[in-house]
Amino acid sequence: MLDVCHRSPPPDQFLMNNFLGFDMWHLNITDFSLAVIGHFGKAITNLVLSRLPNVNERGFWVMGVAQGLQNLVSLTITSCLGVTDASMEAIGKGCPNLKQMYLRRCCFVSNSGLAAFAKAAGSLENLQLEECNRVTQYGIIGALSNFKTKLKSLTLVKCVGVTDIDVEVSMFSPCESLQSITIQNCPGLGSASLAMIGKLCPQLQHVDLTGLNHITDAGLLPLLENCEAGLVNVNLKGCSNLTDNIVSALARLHGGTLKVLNLDGCCYVTDASLVAIADDCLLLDDLDVSKSAITDAGIAVLSDAKQLNLRVLSLSGCPYVSNKSVPFLMKLGQALLGLNIKNSNAIGYNAIRFLVGKLWRCDILV
Repeated sequence: MLDVCHRSPPPDQFLMNNFLGFDMWHLNITDFSLAVIGHFGKAITNLVLSRLPNVNERGFWVMGVAQGLQNLVSLTITSCLGVTDASMEAIGKGCPNLKQMYLRRCCFVSNSGLAAFAKAAGSLENLQLEECNRVTQYGIIGALSNFKTKLKSLTLVKCVGVTDIDVEVSMFSPCESLQSITIQNCPGLGSASLAMIGKLCPQLQHVDLTGLNHITDAGLLPLLENCEAGLVNVNLKGCSNLTDNIVSALARLHGGTLKVLNLDGCCYVTDASLVAIADDCLLLDDLDVSKSAITDAGIAVLSDAKQLNLRVLSLSGCPYVSNKSVPFLMKLGQALLGLNIKNSNAIGYNAIRFLVGKLWRCDILV
């Protein structure tokens, strides 16, 4: 990765032809420098552009239409006011082999720019949008419909413009290629959005809904029901309104494929969820039930499950897990490689010492 210092002149053709990575951060460059990159960047595969206050829409547009970034694979743009709908379309057309696009805090990109980029970027596999607040649910649905066969991963972080809307999903083509979706701390996204995502993306295997503390069992269920491929990794950390009902449904629908489940902060999750997991989850090897309402009885159920073969178990901040769980943890510990009992204050010091001494193969966090 080339590190360009503050006083460097605009990149020239020699630099463009001899460096695979190019990182431009908080420089006083103008549109001309991006035009040079666009014309002569034939060898660049990884490009990072961050906080370029003097680069306008024209600079990003010319960088795309110059057709010199034919081998660009990964593009990251952060806090650049010159990135607009027009420049997004130009970048999509000018970078035919682009596979990863990370767009952060680019406030002038809207639904139309995202849709145009999706149509043009035929090789894109990974799209991440963070704090792009002019993009709404219409833009996300339209983009998914336009990507169709290539996009594998979509990440939305703190996009406050993405809110529930009433739209007929049958109007849009499904994105059969999408396998992973991450939606973190998007406060407006609710039940209707999740249902639409499930219908548009039936091949999902990885779902991360971290921090969506307003979603409910009823809102999440349609997404689970529409995931035809079988979910492998589910992160519901901080989804504090979810209950045992949705965990039971998840175990019933996807217990044959589920390997990683994070329920950290799901305070209404109780031993009933552990019973469902013990009964239906055949492949689960990483379970996090930190800060939940599980008790010693639930740990006992896990330890008796014949088909479970947990490798990592997190019980951090579980107030109802006590010294009585020690024999059950010992039994689970024959297979465990990681155990987190940090801030589970009902487990005493002597019990912790005993576990640490006996489970010598297991990394125990206390």
